[in-house]
Amino acid sequence: MTSFVLKLIAMFTMVVDHLGDAYFKRTTPVNLIGRIAFPIFAFQISEGYTHTKNLKKYFLRLFLFALISQIPFMLFRSIYIKGFSIAFNIFFTLLFGLLAIFSYDKISTSSFKLIKNTTANNCIKYAISIFPAIVIGLLADVLNFDYGFFGIAIIFIFYAFKNNKVLMCIFYALACIIHYAVIILTNGYHYLYVLLCIFTILPIVFILLYNGKQGKKIKYFLYAFYPVHLLIIYFIFGIIL
Repeated sequence: MTSFVLKLIAMFTMVVDHLGDAYFKRTTPVNLIGRIAFPIFAFQISEGYTHTKNLKKYFLRLFLFALISQIPFMLFRSIYIKGFSIAFNIFFTLLFGLLAIFSYDKISTSSFKLIKNTTANNCIKYAISIFPAIVIGLLADVLNFDYGFFGIAIIFIFYAFKNNKVLMCIFYALACIIHYAVIILTNGYHYLYVLLCIFTILPIVFILLYNGKQGKKIKYFLYAFYPVHLLIIYFIFGIIL
């Protein structure tokens, strides 16, 4: 499965998810399909960081589309959320996720050179390397980014364990379980939360089928697709209907 196919799956499931939000104005079984989208986008960020030829342009591209997408995102949210609340779109999450793995990569490289290799020291090295990513994740949560800390965490997991598929799957599944356990503890039990957790774990199957090839290039189409489809949904459900 190429990166192109993964992106098509993510785009389709994202649209289904957003249509469900706009039509039902609450969480429904339709949103189960939508849980497939973000993990694939998160995985693409870790792959993008690994393969990009110009990291500065990658950061800038995500930042620009985060700004472009913010008004469409807020208009879309106004369809199903009563009252005004500030939240930031998924591009900000992806941008901060990229920053998290960048900081981890740079700090781990420098700390491994400076600190001698012992079991105790290796634990210190990893703690130092991971700390900035944790801070970035907490900041994303405080600022009300889409997917918040969880979004940053799974981007980090996909990158940190890219060379060990077993550990990647284990830590990803644990992150999903912990995320929905917190939601249940906060909001109370509902069977949908369990199903949402299962469907959030499901994309790991598609990711494991990834063959490392790019396929057709749709980079800018994919970026533009996000704000455009939000505007279309807002026009249909927020103005016409």
